[in-house]
Amino acid sequence: FHSDLQKSTVNRRWLRELESHSELTINQPYSQYPDGIINIAREQQLLQEHDRIVFQHPFLWYSVPPLMKQWLDDVLTYGWAYGPGGTALHGKDWVSAISTGGPKESYQAGGFNNFSMSELLKPLQQTANLIGANYLAPFVFHGTVQASPEAIEASATELISHITDPELDPKLRLK
Repeated sequence: FHSDLQKSTVNRRWLRELESHSELTINQPYSQYPDGIINIAREQQLLQEHDRIVFQHPFLWYSVPPLMKQWLDDVLTYGWAYGPGGTALHGKDWVSAISTGGPKESYQAGGFNNFSMSELLKPLQQTANLIGANYLAPFVFHGTVQASPEAIEASATELISHITDPELDPKLRLK
């Protein structure tokens, strides 16, 4: 979920890396729905076809991009994703892949943003809980504003390792 990939060195590089892995399915809602009209049936079908769902986006105003918020509202429907009979996503993995402009030290008690990323991501974690998904550790790349080309390149490799790690789920790691 990025409204303008041409302006994002990090998210654009991540997308190129993701596209080089044929076993991954890429869905780009901003390209898919430039008018903001989401094909709910298509999106729900994609979700049902996959066990691990990765939401890649910049961290905007301590939240998600506007189309991602709309997507969550429109696609995760009552009776399908939650509520009576809403079990379509139970047991699926939810992983967030997030870029921030500020450095890591900004996201902590006493830092510029006062809270850790874990605290700021609680609404996404609770959304995953509500729909019965396994909220797994997010991949966060901090400091995109001043990131070197080398750091951006390394982050693309680290992203793939993170999101494809079967032991990202702590229940599997403990077995």
